[in-house]
Amino acid sequence: MIEIYTDGASSGNPGPGGFGVILRSGKHYKEISAGFRKTTNNRMELLAVITGLEAIKTPNQQVTVYSDSKYVIDSIEKRWVNGWVTKGFAGKKNKDLWIRYLNIAKMHQVKFVWVRGHNGHPENERCDELAVAAGKQKDLQIDSVFEMEMGKANLL
Repeated sequence: MIEIYTDGASSGNPGPGGFGVILRSGKHYKEISAGFRKTTNNRMELLAVITGLEAIKTPNQQVTVYSDSKYVIDSIEKRWVNGWVTKGFAGKKNKDLWIRYLNIAKMHQVKFVWVRGHNGHPENERCDELAVAAGKQKDLQIDSVFEMEMGKANLL
C-alpha cells in the first residue's frame, strides 16, 4: 500500500504557484515539490496527484491519495472527467493534465480520500508548506501549456 499526500497552491489565480507531494510506503518516505511562474491552484492540485503517481516505480500498486482538493476528487470520484473525455474536453480547463492523470492512474489501483485543508492534518500541512515554498522560488518552471492557452484567450 502506497499513500500519497498532495497539495497545490498559487499566489493569485493565475499567478506563481507550486505543489507538494509526500509518498509513503512502509519505511519509505519521499517529498516532491516544484514551482511554476504562472499557473492556477487547480492545476497545481492536479499536478501534485499526477507527480505522486508518476513517482511510483512499480505498476499495479494499491494507492491511496489524500487531497484537500474537491476539484480533483469530485472530478474523479463523480466521474465528471469521463464525460469530459467523451466530449473532447469541450469548454473544460486543464485538458493536458487530465489526460496525463488518466494515463498514469490506469497503471495503479487508486482511491481518493478527501482531507479538510488547513485543519492540522500533519501530512496535508507539510504538503501545503512544500507547495507554498515551491511557488516562491526564484527560478520557477514554465507551465507552457497553461501560458500558451492564456495567451490564446487574451487574443480573443
